[in-house]
Amino acid sequence: MLPDQPSSPIDLSGLERTELEQAFASLGLPAFRGRQVFRWIYGRGVTDFSAMTDLSRDLRSTAANAFTIATPTVASSQTSEDGTTKFLLRLADGRQIESVYIPDTPANTFCVSTQVGCAIGCAFCLTGKMGLVRHLTAGEIAGQVRVMAHRTGLAGSAFNVVLMGMGEPLHNYDATRKALRILADSQGLALHPRRVTLSTVGLLPGLERLAADPDMPNLAISLHATTDELRDQLVPVNRRYDLAALLDACRALPLRKRSRITFEYVLLANVNDSVADARRLVRLLDGLKAKVNVLPLNAAPGIPFDRPSDARVDAFARTLAEHGIRVSVRKSRGRDIRAACGQLIVEGERAAAGAKLAERLPSS
Repeated sequence: MLPDQPSSPIDLSGLERTELEQAFASLGLPAFRGRQVFRWIYGRGVTDFSAMTDLSRDLRSTAANAFTIATPTVASSQTSEDGTTKFLLRLADGRQIESVYIPDTPANTFCVSTQVGCAIGCAFCLTGKMGLVRHLTAGEIAGQVRVMAHRTGLAGSAFNVVLMGMGEPLHNYDATRKALRILADSQGLALHPRRVTLSTVGLLPGLERLAADPDMPNLAISLHATTDELRDQLVPVNRRYDLAALLDACRALPLRKRSRITFEYVLLANVNDSVADARRLVRLLDGLKAKVNVLPLNAAPGIPFDRPSDARVDAFARTLAEHGIRVSVRKSRGRDIRAACGQLIVEGERAAAGAKLAERLPSS
C-alpha cells in the first residue's frame, strides 16, 4: 500500500539529489526512487511523472499528487544572425527573465540569470534599469540550464555556463551555489565547476564565501574603471567595496593551478578607454594571476554612453598586451536581438519600492 501524500505538493526543482531522495523517503518510499526521478528531470528533461516509465503506475500517480517540478517555460525566443538565441522564460509566478544560448564560443555556452532585474545599477547596463524585482530560486536558476540544454539537444554533451545574465550572482549567493551543485551532479547534467564562470561586480562577503568553497567556479570580476572616482559612478557598489579592497580579496582567492581571474572591462568611448586607463589597469593587476576581457560597449537606447572606435579598442588592448597582461577583445554576440552583455531587460518588470527596501545588498 502506498503512503499518504502531503497536503500540498513539494517542488522538486530546487532540490539536490540527496534532498530529492529524502523527499521520497519521507513518504515511506525507497530513496532510490528519488534518484531515478532526478535522472529523469536533468538527464532526460522529463518533468511529467506519467512519462517516467521505470516507475510503477501507482508510484507515478503517488508522485504526481505529492510533488511538483516547477520549470521555466519558453514564452518566446529570438535567434540572431550569428546563431545566438535569446529565450524569454516565464516563471511559475508569472515573472519573466532572459537567458541566452551562444553556440561555438568556442564551446556551446548558456548565459544564465540569477535574479529578476538587478540591484547593482551599473550605469551602462540595461538590466540595472529594472531594479531588483526578486531573487531566483535554485530551481529557477538550474531550470534555465535544464530547459536550454534539452531544447538545444546538448544535454548529453559538454557545454559551458556563464552566470552573466540578469542579476548579481553573489547577491543571491545561496540559491546560486545550490543551483550549481544540482547541475554538477553526475546523475544529471554533470556540469563541472571548471565549465562555469561566475561574473560579479565584487561583493566582498560573497567572494570571501567563495574562497572557502572547494568547488569554486571560474571568476569574472566586472572592473570597468581604474580609479575609485570613476568606478563610483559606473559601478555604485564601489562606494562600499572600493578597488583596493576588491583587489585584495581577489589576491586572497585560492586559485587552481593554471587558473586566472578574468577581469571584465567594458570600454566606454572617451570615458575609460584611453591608453592612460590601460596603463593604470596594468598597475592595478600587478601580482595577480589575471587576464582581461575587453568588451566594447553594446550600446542600446537608455544607455548614456557610446561604443568606442575600433582604433581606441585596439590601442587599449595592445597597451595591456605590451605590458604582459593576457587580454582578449570579446566579440559581441546577439547584438541585433539585444542578447549581448548589458542588454538583457524584460520590459514592464520594475521593482516595487517595498521590494527595493527589503532586498538590500549584504553588509560587510
